[in-house]
Amino acid sequence: MRTAWNSYRQVAMQTAAPGQLVLMLFEGAIRFLDRAEAGFGMDDPAEANQTIHNNIHRAQAILHELNMALDIQSGGQLAETLRALYEYMDRRLLESNLRKQPEGISETRRHLSKLCEAWAGMLQGRGASEPASTTVSVAA
Repeated sequence: MRTAWNSYRQVAMQTAAPGQLVLMLFEGAIRFLDRAEAGFGMDDPAEANQTIHNNIHRAQAILHELNMALDIQSGGQLAETLRALYEYMDRRLLESNLRKQPEGISETRRHLSKLCEAWAGMLQGRGASEPASTTVSVAA
């Protein structure tokens, strides 16, 4: 069952429009942060630390991808603002990981949830039949 799910996700990522890919990245980062926060409730300290660490790293990898996809030249002020926000969230996650404190994780999750919601709204406003342009220059 797990192999089938992984295959489905891989095909979905390969065939998704660029705008949908960004949404998938936001959703993935949020899922990893949820898992990292769950690590704080684990009884075994080693398992908790590993869960927190691994899932924060996965969320940071997604933030790095989103950041690297920005085209500051074409995206203007919005791209610059998103870059600063991605870098800020990355620092907060690093602090949370080093100190094993949940505050930076929950703060980053709130920011990503707002971005995800706004991005999903933008995609819905575009209409299902209209192809998503590669707004990577603004926010991918």
